[in-house]
Amino acid sequence: MQYSVLIVDDQRMSRQLFESIVSSDSRYKVIAAIETAMVADAWCAKGGVDLILMDVVMRDGSNGLDAAARIKGSYPDIKIIAVTSMPDPAFLKKARAVGVDSFWYKEVEAEPLLWVMDRTIAGESVWPDEPPEIYLGQASSKDFTERELEVLRLLSEGLTDREIASRLYLSPPAVRYHIGNLISKTGLSSRTELAVRAVSSGLIIPANV
Repeated sequence: MQYSVLIVDDQRMSRQLFESIVSSDSRYKVIAAIETAMVADAWCAKGGVDLILMDVVMRDGSNGLDAAARIKGSYPDIKIIAVTSMPDPAFLKKARAVGVDSFWYKEVEAEPLLWVMDRTIAGESVWPDEPPEIYLGQASSKDFTERELEVLRLLSEGLTDREIASRLYLSPPAVRYHIGNLISKTGLSSRTELAVRAVSSGLIIPANV
């Protein structure tokens, strides 16, 4: 049996790489390679899609995990592998919540993509234990608590201390405490540099991006 694969990725080189990997195995064929998640549902509606390689964040503002949630709601038998180079740990959590079958990091994953595709088609779920380690200033991404990452994400979206406190059910002093810890751990000079560097490193992808 040959399985039809839909590739959804906004980067031309990534699409070409995925097409090459898929085409190297006669059990798979590329049905389409598109650059936006906005029309992924439409391709699924045509029928014949068995597996999707779905990028997470795309330049046009579309989000692969949002598209995956819609597709899983309408076409639950279609297998979806989320693929990304962004280490933001929120992606893993959301991908599981919306029903993504497997998750693969483009540049650092130890397992070959074809192996992940085979396991996913067979009904298994393949997930990394944790996001890849990156550094923000002097600190490893593994040095931050989940709460610190939540505060950092909202700070990176431009929210004030009071707005962050309201969103996370904290007091403003507690928010300032966490931001102070983040600055201390990273050795960065200010909350502004902290937010900018968190986004540029890929550790945090703000919801409004």
